[in-house]
Amino acid sequence: MEPLTHFLTGACIGRAGFNRKTRYATVVAVLAAEAADIDILWGFAGPVEELKHHRAITHTLVAAPVMAGIVVGVAWLAHRWRNARRMNEQRGTELAGAVEGSAGRGSQRVHWGWLYATAVVAALSHLALDWMNNYGLRPFYPFNPRWYAGSFMFIVEPVLYVLFALALLMPWLLGMADREMGVRRQPFRGRGWAVFALAAFAAVGCLRWEEHRQAISMINVADVTPEPIINIAAEPYPVNPFRWHAIIETKDYYQTAEVNSWDAGASDAIATDPQTDILYKPAVTPAVEAAKQTLLGQVYLDWTHWALVRDVGQQPEPALKPPVLPPGRTWTTVTFNDLRFDYSFLPGGSRSRGPLSGWVYIVDGREEAGEGMGDQVQR
Repeated sequence: MEPLTHFLTGACIGRAGFNRKTRYATVVAVLAAEAADIDILWGFAGPVEELKHHRAITHTLVAAPVMAGIVVGVAWLAHRWRNARRMNEQRGTELAGAVEGSAGRGSQRVHWGWLYATAVVAALSHLALDWMNNYGLRPFYPFNPRWYAGSFMFIVEPVLYVLFALALLMPWLLGMADREMGVRRQPFRGRGWAVFALAAFAAVGCLRWEEHRQAISMINVADVTPEPIINIAAEPYPVNPFRWHAIIETKDYYQTAEVNSWDAGASDAIATDPQTDILYKPAVTPAVEAAKQTLLGQVYLDWTHWALVRDVGQQPEPALKPPVLPPGRTWTTVTFNDLRFDYSFLPGGSRSRGPLSGWVYIVDGREEAGEGMGDQVQR
């Protein structure tokens, strides 16, 4: 999922009860819930390197306890710095021990065991959320480099924003009303709302999981294509859990369809047009074979089983000028697109330069002369 959902999930985890066990619980949960995305720093090494390392080691079951420990370590350093600053301010008037004792009076103490448990739960929530969408992750890396994707939750889900907004804003609004009426302020307000938001999130996920299964089942039993089906995917849309973008692979072509899992028995529950929704598999030219062996090709084909790799001829990329060659030598562009993101509401799509698309210049059908993703060049 995108970062905001991770941050908000961490905030609800902290406020769901961990903040009653230890100081700093909510802030640690928020940081641990997003810590795995530190791997975006690979983007400084280029877009292909970022794709290669994103959702790799930091998004694994092995790394989750480590990432949690790092976040708690940062909290420990901040706590030590805060205490040291307080001691310096009171130096000459109180003993250090008295200062430490006074730090705990009138405020919640830090329980480092509970704080680490909070961070671990939040770190694991990051893996769970990233698995739900169709980008996927590698939770068992480096022992098993396979990508896993639930593909039942869109990467940006407005429904979750509404749930988290209720969980975080309602306690504040109710607290303002209490203050207006002179009601004594209650500590740890908002636990019920946080639990509600997390439970509702789980319910939405279960509904989407079941509807995703239903959409796949509908394609399997429907007479969508006369050709034998090799593989099927159903990709989620935001907001509507009953609408799915289906991809059907046969020996010679891909066919897309829009599935309405709400009314599985309706004649129009699966909408597809053979005139516009069939995409024939492109020819595998020497340039395509060479492009598959480049860094981009290896990373891209490892990431997705729905790659559309095409030799589009001498079609220059806006991000990089084509190679200047002596007479007798030629260049061509090979593009990589992921059919999982071929949504009608997203720019580009598989038939042009869609989201997360890549490209390689190939010279004489065998040599790489530049590669990149979108408008970024891998150098």
